Amino acid sequence: MQLTAKLTLVLPLQSGQGKNGEWRKQDIIVETDGQYPKKICISVWGDRINESQLQVGNMLTIDFDIESREYSSRWYTDIKAWKVELAGSSSGSFSPPSGGEQYASTPPPPLVSNPADDLPF
Repeated sequence: MQLTAKLTLVLPLQSGQGKNGEWRKQDIIVETDGQYPKKICISVWGDRINESQLQVGNMLTIDFDIESREYSSRWYTDIKAWKVELAGSSSGSFSPPSGGEQYASTPPPPLVSNPADDLPF
């Protein structure tokens, strides 16, 4: 899934030692745009943490996964980012045309009304 939202809060960096080595986790709070804005907590893990992007006020495009798990008959949901970019920046090869470029479009051929070819469908 993908979301574009404004970064409103960066929570303290969490780190620790696990069975697979050291881990780092940065929780961020983003706010969606629209008539009824929503605040969402998203976790950014490991080398995906980029302090230069994670500045309050930045518009971010976030690709993420949602995962729920059960513990003691209760359900917990995590939103984990797997890609975070500044909104408007693109790492793909597609680039929109600049202001000076125009696309030529040919109009469709005119409809000819011929009663002999008039089909009911």
